[in-house]
Amino acid sequence: MDELLVDFLTETAENIGVVDNEIVRWERNPTDRAMLDNIFRLVHTIKGTCGFLNLPRLEALAHAGETVLGRVRDGKLTVSAHVVSEVLASLDGIKAILRVLESTGKEPEGDDAGLIARLERVAAGEAAPGVPAVAAAPEAEAARAPQSIRVSVDLLEQLMTTVSELVLTRNQLLQIARRAGEGDAYAVALQRLSQCVSEIQDGVMRTRMQPVSNAWAALPRMVRNLSLELGKKIELEMHGGETELDRQLLELIKDPLAHMVRNACDHGLEDPRSRAAAGKREVGRLRLNAHQEGGHIVIELSDDGRGLNLDRLKAKAIDAGLLRERDAAELTNAQAAKLMFHAGLSTAEQVTAVSGRGVGMDVVKSNIEKIGGTVEVDSTPGRGTRFTMRVPLTLAIIPALIVAAGGERFAVPQIAVRELVGAGSEGENRIETLHDAQVLRLRDRLLPVVSLARLLGLPESDSEESYVVVAQAGSFSFGLVVDDVHDTEEIVVKPVAPLLSGVPVYSGNAILGDGRVIMILDVNGIAALGTDAGDRDARVEAEEEVVEDTAAERDAMLVFRAGSPHPKAVPLSLVSRLEEIAVETIEWSEDRPVVQYRGEVMPIVTVDEGASLKPSGRQPMLVFNDGARAIALAVDAVIDIVEDVVDISLSGEVGGRLGSAVIGGRVTEVLDIGHYLNAGLRPVVRTTASAGRATVLIVDDSAFFRNMLRPLLSAAGYDVTTAASAEEALRLREAGRRYDLILSDIEMPGQSGVDLAKAVKSGGEWAATPMIALSSLVSDDAQARGRDAGFDDYVPKFDRVSLLSLLERQLSKVAA
Repeated sequence: MDELLVDFLTETAENIGVVDNEIVRWERNPTDRAMLDNIFRLVHTIKGTCGFLNLPRLEALAHAGETVLGRVRDGKLTVSAHVVSEVLASLDGIKAILRVLESTGKEPEGDDAGLIARLERVAAGEAAPGVPAVAAAPEAEAARAPQSIRVSVDLLEQLMTTVSELVLTRNQLLQIARRAGEGDAYAVALQRLSQCVSEIQDGVMRTRMQPVSNAWAALPRMVRNLSLELGKKIELEMHGGETELDRQLLELIKDPLAHMVRNACDHGLEDPRSRAAAGKREVGRLRLNAHQEGGHIVIELSDDGRGLNLDRLKAKAIDAGLLRERDAAELTNAQAAKLMFHAGLSTAEQVTAVSGRGVGMDVVKSNIEKIGGTVEVDSTPGRGTRFTMRVPLTLAIIPALIVAAGGERFAVPQIAVRELVGAGSEGENRIETLHDAQVLRLRDRLLPVVSLARLLGLPESDSEESYVVVAQAGSFSFGLVVDDVHDTEEIVVKPVAPLLSGVPVYSGNAILGDGRVIMILDVNGIAALGTDAGDRDARVEAEEEVVEDTAAERDAMLVFRAGSPHPKAVPLSLVSRLEEIAVETIEWSEDRPVVQYRGEVMPIVTVDEGASLKPSGRQPMLVFNDGARAIALAVDAVIDIVEDVVDISLSGEVGGRLGSAVIGGRVTEVLDIGHYLNAGLRPVVRTTASAGRATVLIVDDSAFFRNMLRPLLSAAGYDVTTAASAEEALRLREAGRRYDLILSDIEMPGQSGVDLAKAVKSGGEWAATPMIALSSLVSDDAQARGRDAGFDDYVPKFDRVSLLSLLERQLSKVAA
């Protein structure tokens, strides 16, 4: 059934129930004008929506009832029992139509001419004596809307609290089971209980999710008022409003988002005369876009205004004593732009009622960071400014890495963890001292590090060996040195105690499975507190080295053993979960192993055909999911997570392999996860680029598809760059990057592939670059849209054989 029709049935069922009761109350008190207005409005809403959805029979009947109520409201018809009965009869007729509509999706055959004629006579003030009104429908047959119900928020919060306690109890039982050993008689039942808890947890979490558009519903009105107040012409575009976010977080981002919009309208966008003088449209544009990336929601607010005056911003920072002139000269544009988040700094020429006092952007940053998010700014003078907010999907239950320092345990949210490495004073990954600050030399790359024990004033370990958690705080990476790493665990987040609310290194606390209370570390707070004092030079040098290294993109790879002692790897971003499943829970269907997982039957595959699972105990598995299907890949053991440049130099000769590459200093087989998700596809045809290593740009909002396609094309002989959006691809064009061919998904949030193709073909250095459209929807209409926009060819998204063949054919045309 169409989604709009489902929503209509739900809303109309609610309205009918209200009108039924209101009419009865109104009959007792016919002078209550407010009650009559409410009844009229609800019936009018039903009629108007029927017209929009092309439901003529329902619309005609609702219109007749509305006419009677309108005559009463205008004082031209006296309220009587007969008038009320006929209006109720019209409602009963509406209910009868709704019942059929709900079950079939269509209005029933026939008409309501007799009932409508009676209503018209009532509206004209004529009696209809002797003709009884339609009997009220039995309560059991009333119009129903089982698709959704409304539940009190307090009840949902109570349910969430109960589920949180259930998760804690589950964790405690798992701890007991681990200590008891693999032969425990309760292992199978406990495994099933754990799965059921996960399913309940996921379901309850979804009840808390709301579309992010709820947070910006008031923005169009705000922008309209600001445009009038500031004398500017401003249009607001909003995309991705259907993206869902936890209700609690939704409330917390409303104010920061509103302030950023006010700031963009006042400071960012110019008045019409200034825009015309700069060769721009008189109407300034604000663009709001939301999309999901892993466990984060990314909200981008961009304008096409004047951009930040970085020189003025640095001068203000020097005047405020926040920066020395020598240091200001060394700042990159990105670092200078971040100065706007300091309290008291503003580049406004004058203070207005809207903004300009230097108060607000620092509050925006601190409020976003309090909920575990980040906010970044990117500005080009004369072209505009882009703010990017990243906030977690939820704050209630999160996966965390449990670490130890100074004899105490702490939780690090996994969403902020890039990788985990062993480090010491010697060896490949070693900690060194640079400009009186410690840095980690990680794969010939310098990374600022912070000792957790030293930062918290705890006793430091005497051991020369330690662990470094490579963490991400916004666009800044750093290493957190800890003494030991215990386990990963899903923890229930509790608010930090008021006594510690001013300590920036903690974001909350949690109870572990063994009953101990631990603190949850705030990665953003640690980055600000631990890396700002005394090691700026080291950080700048490390960041410069990172920038120099971006020409060779690194991929985070999960390395494991399966079937043979030789290491194997897959892109970490493709792995949905790491699971250990009791062998006793594995069942067989159609001669292959399966497991009941989160309410579905999930097939289990092995790396090589004929390889066996463990005979007993617990079977480690990697779970992969492309949105519609999930599989579990049985492995022997997970070795490490390694971030490296994956250059597949040997093409795979065995099914399921993309080839071999040097990862973490060892020759490693890179698996083709698409082979296992699409077992029925033909073997991938390997090819080579026509002339040398051709360069290909992949533009796709799906991280899964980018990470699956990149190693495939690399193994086929192409140099591959990826972009997550059309906007990101166009920024590469502005930076002067050139490619031999562009692959783009045709359907993407924000600017679509069609928009990208039009922009590319409109002129500039990329105008002659061949473009191939990718889509999972291959129809004549879709192909026509792609070709009209400027795409040179079209290929189904998961048809890898056709894709490789088409790439070679297009590049051959260019070479000719």
